[in-house]
Amino acid sequence: MAGKEVSMALRDTFRSLSRPVLGAGLGLGLAAAVLLPRLPAFAEEAPRRLPEAVTRSAEPAGPHVAVFAGGCFWGVQGVFQHVRGVTSAVSGYAGGTSAEADYRTVSGGGTGHAEAVSVTYDPGLIRYDELLRIFFSVALDPTQVDRQGPDAGRQYRSALFPQDAEQAQVARAYIAQLDAAKAYARPVATRIEPGAAFYPAEGYHQDFMALHPGHPYIAVNDAPKLEALRVLFPERTVPQPVLVNRPPA
Repeated sequence: MAGKEVSMALRDTFRSLSRPVLGAGLGLGLAAAVLLPRLPAFAEEAPRRLPEAVTRSAEPAGPHVAVFAGGCFWGVQGVFQHVRGVTSAVSGYAGGTSAEADYRTVSGGGTGHAEAVSVTYDPGLIRYDELLRIFFSVALDPTQVDRQGPDAGRQYRSALFPQDAEQAQVARAYIAQLDAAKAYARPVATRIEPGAAFYPAEGYHQDFMALHPGHPYIAVNDAPKLEALRVLFPERTVPQPVLVNRPPA
């Protein structure tokens, strides 16, 4: 099988294991690594606390929305659900059309969608440029093109979907800042795609990291992102995630 098809098959295998396994903690991570098929090595940039943005957002009071794509939406959603000032983080598909915005169709890689997360936030607590800083620091390797870790294809591209002209300006400025500072060994490959629609994903994709912390895919690929958030940005981290499917009071 070609690399893209192998990646899709492996990911579907991971996702079919819908319940936590073996417990939690370091033992889980080691056990999951043993259980998973051996994957090819991908040269990934390690998480790091990136510098603050020089160009800062000037946002009026009230809720705002930002849309981020960084590979599998499980991990990106899981990170933003633990960020102080975020009131909602919803997994979904950005770009493409509503008719094709479903997991099986998008996974074919030809619809133009990207797995993405729509983040609603309070700019009085966290600005858009500060969300960008966290995204690039811990949620992905922004130098990879059309892939993240074991997931390959245009639907796993790194992209920002600005909701207005200011977000687009701030995003471009921050990427230029990171490249000028040579924050990574390679240029930032994250695309800026204004004007794209966002479609929420199926219910079983929502809150996946929070609901299934022992899932092998989460343990190997996404739990380290959340740990990096806690270590690198403790002042920005909240212990309990903001869930899409909140339990009844």
